[in-house]
Amino acid sequence: MKNKIERIAVIGAGSWGTALANRLAANGHNVLLWAYEQELVREINASHTNTLFLPGISLHPELVATDDLHEAVDGRGIILLVTPVQVMRGVLEQISSSIGVDTVIANASKGIELGTLQTVSQICGHLLQPKTTKGYVVLSGPTFAREVAQELPSLIVAASRVEANARRIQAAFSNPRFRVYTNSDVIGVELGGAVKNVIAIAAGICDGLGFGHNARAALITRGLAEMNRLGGAMGAQPATFAGLAGMGDLVLTCTGDLSRNRTVGFKLGEGMQLADILGEMLMVAEGVKTAESVHQLAVRLDVEMPIVERTYQILHEGKPARKAVTELMGRDLKAE
Repeated sequence: MKNKIERIAVIGAGSWGTALANRLAANGHNVLLWAYEQELVREINASHTNTLFLPGISLHPELVATDDLHEAVDGRGIILLVTPVQVMRGVLEQISSSIGVDTVIANASKGIELGTLQTVSQICGHLLQPKTTKGYVVLSGPTFAREVAQELPSLIVAASRVEANARRIQAAFSNPRFRVYTNSDVIGVELGGAVKNVIAIAAGICDGLGFGHNARAALITRGLAEMNRLGGAMGAQPATFAGLAGMGDLVLTCTGDLSRNRTVGFKLGEGMQLADILGEMLMVAEGVKTAESVHQLAVRLDVEMPIVERTYQILHEGKPARKAVTELMGRDLKAE
């Protein structure tokens, strides 16, 4: 049975937003991609490329871009948010009046907002109509944008409290090279996507210090334990963290060379300063700011997250990376 053709807005033309918009266009949907940069809009429409964020990839000729937010969302049945989480509130405030009550809001960005310590679903809960918020869908899983754009086999999770919405997103994206599973644990999937970026920075630090595979494997495993503890305090389902949005995404981001967050950590471990590392990067490493928000959330909820705490201290308090690892190894002994 042929899937329904959807009218979809994709908000954010970074590497991930462009890769997802391209996947949807290739599946035959009517897709309008919003980009902040006018020159990028012109390039996508004229040359069907995004050399700024996704160089070397030919985009589907039916994919259209715009720099007008209201044009992007007008009359669209699905709005997919793919802007950095720290600017998400401002984007939603601009388009909230243009979002229909039956529009499905989906989000593929990962992080927790500074200050409020809210996930994107919680931000939506403050800005959008209750029916729209209830039907919110979060997309997460072990997926690098470039590999999705290259049509390499990839798997992802679409989670919503409204099963029909999760299935609608599943149907829109799925094809033989992009498999989507549904889930009902919205907060768990959101937390998995946020925390794994912080742990990936820590893993990169260990690699940059030359601490070897043993240390990285242990850090990933203990990082998963921290993810589970925070999830438990916020009502997430433990099984979520054993799946694609938890362990799957954590392993990918902690080990893959395409991981921006691991790269930040690796360069920190080698001795570079954070400001210099970020100055070299075109795209956002969400884990840098998420380390602060996750650390603050753990303190607020009284959840023990020593890896997140030390990563926050390295990033934002200037703690030497080697000293942070020594402190982690020297903590009181306990049962696993």
